[in-house]
Formats: sequence, structure tokens, C-alpha cells
Amino acid sequence: MDFALSAKAEDVCARAWDFMREHVFPAEPVYDAWRAERGHDNHEHPPVLEELKAEARTRGLWNLFHHEVGGLSNLEYASVAEITGWSPTIAPEAMNVGAPDTGNMETLMLFGTEEHKQRWLQPLLEGEIRSGFAMTEPDVASSDARNIQTSIVRDGDEYVINGRKWWTSGAADERCQIFIVMGKTDPEGAPHRQQSMVLVPRDTPGWRSSGTSRCSGTRTSTATRSCGSPTCGSRCRTSSPARATAS
Repeated sequence: MDFALSAKAEDVCARAWDFMREHVFPAEPVYDAWRAERGHDNHEHPPVLEELKAEARTRGLWNLFHHEVGGLSNLEYASVAEITGWSPTIAPEAMNVGAPDTGNMETLMLFGTEEHKQRWLQPLLEGEIRSGFAMTEPDVASSDARNIQTSIVRDGDEYVINGRKWWTSGAADERCQIFIVMGKTDPEGAPHRQQSMVLVPRDTPGWRSSGTSRCSGTRTSTATRSCGSPTCGSRCRTSSPARATAS
């Protein structure tokens, strides 16, 4: 197999390196100082990131993760991802190629309704909001979806969600406005067909979160409990389950 970069990928990678050297690397101490001044529990958005996002867009370095919007094949994009890895905290967001947004956007592209796409996908593609993927739970080995304990039960035009989630990356950030939440909709079904994923907006009644934690010395979003909803932050309690509208 030929892994040589195409002429298009060579051009994009060259422009990406220029962006990294001229803007991203110099912005790292600015970002770090802004975070240090406000402390670990502050989840506001550093202004320097918006400056980087604007610059990336003018350079044609935006949404490169998907061939339909960025114009690169998966192989071509891999080299761009390697470059952004040299500044993992800010470069992916600066170019709107950061996880979990990329995977969530692809999910919405494939399975979202037109309403979902207008309300959530378009703002994500524009870098106006962030998203979360709520799968991991504190009491089970959550990498195996068969262990997931969160329940999702349909009740008329709504789904009632009961569960605890944590390590939902980025969820402490108020810009994280939509969560893809994994839970069990068919607990009596075959082990690999019990699970479903639903969209849960941040303002869904019953959704709660509080606090964050650190991992390997870096700021991470973390645990949550929402007696029913997706969450981020840390553990918390609610008196009622979260409800998501069925569509």
C-alpha cells in the first residue's frame, strides 16, 4: 500500500505547520497563563482560542477531519492529526478537529434528523458549541458496552434516563451543549443489542453535574451523576431522572 501523501495533503500539512509555528506554539504560554490565573475549577473559554480559530479558518485549516467538509481522505487527514498532536491541548480545537466533537459530528451526519443537524451539527461545525460523549460509568468497566447500567426507558414522547456518568470530556465547559448518552433500552435483549444512544441537551430537566478532576497532571472534564442524565463534572445527586424528547 502506498502511504505517500498526495499533493493536496502535502499542501495542507505545510500550511498546518506554518499555523502551528506562527500562532499555536506562541499561544501556548498565553493559554497556560490564563488558565493558571483562574485555577482548576474555572471552565471559562480562553480568548486566545477564539483568535486561533479565526486564524485557522482564514488559512483553510478548518473541519479537516471529514472528507465531505474538509476535502481530505482519512489517510490524508491522518498526517494533519499528527501535526495537531504537537499541541494537543489547543491545536485540535483551534482547527475544529478535537475529540469528542469530531466523532459526535460524524454521528450526527450519519444518523441525525434535519432538526438535529440544524440545532446541533451546524453549530458544532461552526465551532460555536462543544459536545460530549457520555458512556463511562463509575461502577463498571464501561469500555465493554454490555456492562453499561444507565437505563433509557421510553415514556410517551420522551425517554427517561437514569444513571451515573463520569469522564465525559469537556462537559464542565458551558459551551458543551449536547451529549450523546449511551444506556440500555432493551435489557432483556441479546447482550450486544441492549444498548442505544440518545441525544440529551445540556438544559434537559434532571441533568446535573458538579466539579472536575485532574488526570496525569492535566485539566480534564470528569465525573458526573445526574440520577438519570449524561453529565460531566463530578458526582452529584438529583431527585428526578432526566428526560429527553423522543424523535
